[in-house]
Amino acid sequence: MPATVVVGAQWGDEGKGKVVDLLAEHSDLVARYQGGNNAGHTIVAGNETYKLHLVPSGVLYPGTLCVIGTGTVVDPGALVTEIDALESRGISLDGLRLSGNAHLIMPYHVALDGASEMRLGKFSIGTTRRGIGPCYQDKASRIGIRAQDLLDPKILVRKLEIALELKNDIMEKIYGLARMSAQEIADGLIPYATRLAPFISDTSLLVDTALRNGQNVLLEGAQGTMLDLDHGTYPFVTSSNPIAGAASVGIGIGPTRITRVLGVSKAYTTRVGEGPFPTELDDADGQRMLERGNEFGTTTGRQRRCGWIDLVALRYAARLSGFTELALTKLDVLSGFERVRICDAYRTREGDLLRDFPYHQTVFHGCTPVYHDLPGWDDDITECRDLKSLPTAARTYVETIAEAVEVPITLIGTGQGRHQVIDTVEV
Repeated sequence: MPATVVVGAQWGDEGKGKVVDLLAEHSDLVARYQGGNNAGHTIVAGNETYKLHLVPSGVLYPGTLCVIGTGTVVDPGALVTEIDALESRGISLDGLRLSGNAHLIMPYHVALDGASEMRLGKFSIGTTRRGIGPCYQDKASRIGIRAQDLLDPKILVRKLEIALELKNDIMEKIYGLARMSAQEIADGLIPYATRLAPFISDTSLLVDTALRNGQNVLLEGAQGTMLDLDHGTYPFVTSSNPIAGAASVGIGIGPTRITRVLGVSKAYTTRVGEGPFPTELDDADGQRMLERGNEFGTTTGRQRRCGWIDLVALRYAARLSGFTELALTKLDVLSGFERVRICDAYRTREGDLLRDFPYHQTVFHGCTPVYHDLPGWDDDITECRDLKSLPTAARTYVETIAEAVEVPITLIGTGQGRHQVIDTVEV
């Protein structure tokens, strides 16, 4: 069986958790391929709300294997806390597996992340200060600590000593922070090592075996396309690659095993953190989106910046990941607007019209949106379960997006609940 990848098509927070949750119900294995606990999925199931940060969304379905892949970075304390919280609510973690090659976030990563952001001041990137970037830095520098190192205390201490040779000087001499002890860090990891040891395994082999056995495999990323380290709005990006091409690397399977790529976009646009955002609204419409969409980060609680949908960026995302389908979430948030606006081009400072995403950072920072206005709708669409039941204006809005992006929209979110969706739609 081929694998399906779910990719955020904007700046993250698109509602991927709900989409993955819907697909996970029919999947045998769900795997997370990048990012860390700087991201999160909120899933509403009945009267219960689950906020997941590292554990894949398939954990809510008994019998579904859940894999945290090699491409992720894992804060062991955060993962244990999440596991304990889920188990306390009656959720079984028997099917959870953690790649032995996944890199671990250490206390010095968190300290350096926060200190670096403070030092940058007004030029800060807007990280979550959870040590994600510094952990990926150590991975690339080949001085990282991996999950499998928890299984060998002697190797763990030696690797920590090597990493701290430079880290302690940086923390002390540049940031004025206290030096750290390799042995003390290792001792602090002992309870986490004991707790996580049963989950550590060869997840690449596990996923490959599932595919060879004809099982349904679902791969989920964190963040979104516009935060991609290589292709996003650099330097206001994350430290990994959320796009679909990274899924095969982050899990450890060949790219030919992936044939379905589902992009997820809100019916409008949001962004957390610093960086350019052409369609951002600083008015009553933006405030309405914020309040109706409950636009606060799952992980940080930070208020999200809101704006109209950006089709220039959405077409760019479709190109980068090769979307075969698109899910449009939170359409219900736009109910009640007299008009809905679609950005289908940018205007540069020099007056040039751009329909393709600009490759030059300076150009993008100076772009303003060119809007196409459509009639709004007043109807409550939260009970709509098929395309025909949508108000004409809402259906026109969806059709316009699908036509502009040249990708079929196969799922439409009409409310916060798990099954408040229009599924298997072709527009």
